[in-house]
Amino acid sequence: LSILLSLLLPAHTTRSPDCGGILTPSGLSYLAEVSKPHAESVLRKDFTAPPAPDPSPPSPSRNQITSVKVDNFSLTLIPDTGMRLSIEVDLGITSAPSTTKKMRLSILADLHVEMNPEENLELVTSDCKHTLEEVQSSEEMNRSAPHKSSGLDIDKQINVEKICLEVSKLLLFPNERLMSLAAPFPITPTCQVQYLPLAAPMYSDQGIIISLQTTFQVAGTVIPLPVSPVPFSMPEPASSSPSHLILAFSEHFYTSLFSALEESGALNVSLLSSLTTATLAERITQMGSLFQEDLPVVLQAVTRSSPHVVLEEDKAIVKLFLTAQIGAGSSFFQSFLSVNVDVTARLHLSVADTRMIISVAAIEDIELSLATSDVGPILAALLEELFLPTVREEVSAQINTILRQGVFLPHIASFTYTDVNITIHKDYVLIPCNLQLEAR
Repeated sequence: LSILLSLLLPAHTTRSPDCGGILTPSGLSYLAEVSKPHAESVLRKDFTAPPAPDPSPPSPSRNQITSVKVDNFSLTLIPDTGMRLSIEVDLGITSAPSTTKKMRLSILADLHVEMNPEENLELVTSDCKHTLEEVQSSEEMNRSAPHKSSGLDIDKQINVEKICLEVSKLLLFPNERLMSLAAPFPITPTCQVQYLPLAAPMYSDQGIIISLQTTFQVAGTVIPLPVSPVPFSMPEPASSSPSHLILAFSEHFYTSLFSALEESGALNVSLLSSLTTATLAERITQMGSLFQEDLPVVLQAVTRSSPHVVLEEDKAIVKLFLTAQIGAGSSFFQSFLSVNVDVTARLHLSVADTRMIISVAAIEDIELSLATSDVGPILAALLEELFLPTVREEVSAQINTILRQGVFLPHIASFTYTDVNITIHKDYVLIPCNLQLEAR
């Protein structure tokens, strides 16, 4: 039984979500709004393309589509099911030099996103209906009711069945964009982040909910991460949100991020002190016998255990556990002290474009304790007096340098985030934002 459990548990824990997002009804409306010109362009190209060669003699009354205008293009949410795409297209039809008619093509399609065998998200059409009606002038409408096209052969030219088959291509986020959601993004030169969808999205009154699992790669290899004690579930807002999108990140996500940085060696840093071996010898007498010339003192800090992030209301804290070898020498580094350094730092979170900028806002607490010494015993108070200022200034500066490029958020190609509002809650961070299509 223990062998079976050891095989099953890793498989289970590796499939736990640690972040996610809700695309709200207003986000769907925005996607429809920016898709409308694209849909009109696609339909115009399809409808006004030269017809295939016809062996029969040309008819003088042959119908030709001369204008295509998308009058209505909307996406609405159907809870528990998916989305409904509604399109109304006004067509100008010329059948003879002096005869022009207007027709309206209406398409109603039900769409949903599912996960294909390659574990990519895919937009699928589950149902598609269409009607093609002649639009009459007000004078004609006084004489008769609107009627469906009967005499025109334009419906053969349009091939609505083909349009229904490819109706998802009228949206501005076809499946290529959905696949871009799971692309790997760089954090540092050797560390990458990737957001993998765990299942097809769910549809609620609040929007389309997607759960994601973060994986980190170091030098091209996926690294094992700390196991989340509780599987993360996307917190739904209490009421409908005016934002297009709500992203959520668990405490486990941030701990995993810092663990990946630790694994890649990014948190191993050299801290240059303002001290020299001569100034130290004034306080630590045995230093004089080790170094005859005056050399700058350097702290080479490495992580001794995994970092940990704690999220409270309006507060994000990272705890770093380092060991600093304190020594001197330019060509040959000679260590004379080893000090354990525990740093508790407040984090500041912001968003630029599609990246989360994480920086150390303030050092809240530092604990120094002597691990080994080649210059005899040193009191804790002296240790803090000599090295605390360097650690306080340099650790935060080094981490901010490492993270200055930011961490890419999950996003689809060509869209960026605006009007961002970050709120930190206990155990998770909520990021409501609006989508903005990038200008080409």
